[in-house]
Amino acid sequence: MLNIVLVEPEIPQNCGNIARTCAATGCRLHLIRPLGFDISEKAVKRAGLDYWHMVEVLDYENLEDFFAKNDVRQMWCLSTKAPRSYVEAAYEDGCYLFFGKETKGLPEDFLQAHRDACIRLPMRQEARSLNLSNAVAISVFEACHKLGMPECDVHLTHCVVYLSMAPKSNSLYLACEHAKSDIRSRPADPVPLVIRNAPTKLMED
Repeated sequence: MLNIVLVEPEIPQNCGNIARTCAATGCRLHLIRPLGFDISEKAVKRAGLDYWHMVEVLDYENLEDFFAKNDVRQMWCLSTKAPRSYVEAAYEDGCYLFFGKETKGLPEDFLQAHRDACIRLPMRQEARSLNLSNAVAISVFEACHKLGMPECDVHLTHCVVYLSMAPKSNSLYLACEHAKSDIRSRPADPVPLVIRNAPTKLMED
């Protein structure tokens, strides 16, 4: 499971979109106060967020409170100032992805303290940043791509159930577990530039 951490988010629509992404992918959502909106049950129902019950949402008074309550073994901080691309990150199951507020991003001292964990979404220099909910969705699905998409666990569960009813042999089960381990430990290789930049019929037209 991935953990999405929003530090002082300001816009409720962004948080709603991010919660929907978390619901679709099984991510846990952490909100660091102060928030620019109300997340009470009444407010959520009024906003029509009928998928909110599918998301585990935790909120904290500040970053110190968050780190005191969570054992963060791997984290990645998304920032336009980061030295490397998000595709270079090696994601582990249970890792935390940190995103800053819409107007300022993550606090500068926080970024400096975790410089080695900073990654960015590549974009044109003229563009200041992406919408927060878009940045979260891109990052989550990149991590899912490397860890295994949410529905993969469903398919593997079907395999386990089938094998439990088959003649006594654990060889296929072990093969599934080894395959799953390999997928998580070996990130997908980037697409070679010679292929990514190859001329196509569409380019010629």
